[in-house]
Amino acid sequence: MFCLVLSAAHCLPAFSQHKSIGVFDGSLDIGQVLKPGAATYNPKNQQYEVAGSGYNIWFDKDEFHYLWKRMEGDFILYTRAKFVGEGVDPHRKVGWMVRSDLDGNSPHINAVVHGDGLTSLQYREAKGDSTKEIRTDLKGADVIQLERKGNTYTMRVARFGQPFVTEEVKNLELGDNVYVGLFTGAHNKDVLEKGIFRDVRITVPAPDSLVPYRQYLGSNIEILDVATGNREIVYTSPKSLQAPNWTPDGKSLIYNSDGLMYTLDLASRKPGVLPTGDVKNNNNDHVLSFDGRMLGLSSGVEKLGGSIIYTVPVTGGTPKQITPKGPSYLHGWSPDGKSLVFTGQRNKEFDIYRVPAKGGKEVRLTTAQGLDDGPEYTPDGKYIYFNSNRTGTMQIWRMKADGSGQEPVTNGEFHDWFPHVSPNGKWLVFVSFLKSEVEAGDHPFYKHVYLRMMSITGGEPKVIAYVYGGQGTINTPSWSPDSKKVAFISNSDSIEPQAK
Repeated sequence: MFCLVLSAAHCLPAFSQHKSIGVFDGSLDIGQVLKPGAATYNPKNQQYEVAGSGYNIWFDKDEFHYLWKRMEGDFILYTRAKFVGEGVDPHRKVGWMVRSDLDGNSPHINAVVHGDGLTSLQYREAKGDSTKEIRTDLKGADVIQLERKGNTYTMRVARFGQPFVTEEVKNLELGDNVYVGLFTGAHNKDVLEKGIFRDVRITVPAPDSLVPYRQYLGSNIEILDVATGNREIVYTSPKSLQAPNWTPDGKSLIYNSDGLMYTLDLASRKPGVLPTGDVKNNNNDHVLSFDGRMLGLSSGVEKLGGSIIYTVPVTGGTPKQITPKGPSYLHGWSPDGKSLVFTGQRNKEFDIYRVPAKGGKEVRLTTAQGLDDGPEYTPDGKYIYFNSNRTGTMQIWRMKADGSGQEPVTNGEFHDWFPHVSPNGKWLVFVSFLKSEVEAGDHPFYKHVYLRMMSITGGEPKVIAYVYGGQGTINTPSWSPDSKKVAFISNSDSIEPQAK
């Protein structure tokens, strides 16, 4: 596994601030700047401000202010960035940078947005070389991601709400142990410019050697404000945490980890085990009833064919078995509490079924060839949303509660999974996988995914979160009761202590 290096491997310049700032090791001015810069962290909103001067980051030398940490191995650097004020020079800069060292002429690569909107990937291949640039057609990106895999560096940028635009540089040798960080440059030696960076995430992705479903990365439980896109990490663990449900009282989240169910009190940020008797192989398909009194579970029972559905009081207790055989993966509870909808494999075909919440006869609702999954009722009980790859692409579909009137909702640009209807019945949120990374019938861990939202009446989906995750990120209904927030899981191999 790869790891983060928490201190510099060699001496820093005497003028550097070698003290922790949030998750970073320190900050300093690169090059001979006229006006000293600075970096600060606000723990209340988990945002960074970086003020920097300097002539430029260009040609054979650089001048700017750098908020840095040491890292080795592969990583993904993500933030939403903006300038403070109108600025002086249209080529002032904010972004992510990876450097071999802290000298002004160091080899480096940066994903940068300029004051005039120019968005590009810039790099210096050797010490003192002239800087090269790959420009994107996108102007004014405010979402900036820079990823390293070996000696390949990939920039992913977007205007918030839109999918990424991608550029790449291969065979750039900066060394395994590098400086990574946020930067601001004024492009004017007499001026100090400021950048604000929010939702900063430093992720160590899964190594190629990771064995799926046997080895796992650490987890962040995050809360997303769907109107602003602001993200807050509320709990961090080196273990695999999956699929948070939000309780109807708004006070807790329920999630699974290592086969057990947990509650996370949002006031204290402390987890506790939710007792489920002898049912201790629970997966990430668990659903709360609309009234919040009951919890539906999916738990693996090998002798019965796989995942079996149970129900248990939300306070815990002895679960009641609902489905007699597996695989049966629970996804939805009817608003009146009388029915459950689930994905079941019967006769080698995955379809959507309805079953009484107290147990009884299964009713098959889908018959199309292909994988049908993720069924969930609307709050009025009239419709069920689900995902299906019957067209060759995984898309979001809708049908009436009796299974009639099946029709697609998304257009197939991505592989879309697990539609969740907001409590007010106005919105859908779902997870979208890239077709370049995932096949239509799979939703694996540890991929580049989007959380997207669209109106229940239709229209173009909007990206509301750019996430490293996938399986377990948002498998289950996770809206807050006021329909303003969504809880989800992001992943990383080495989880930083949360900056406070």
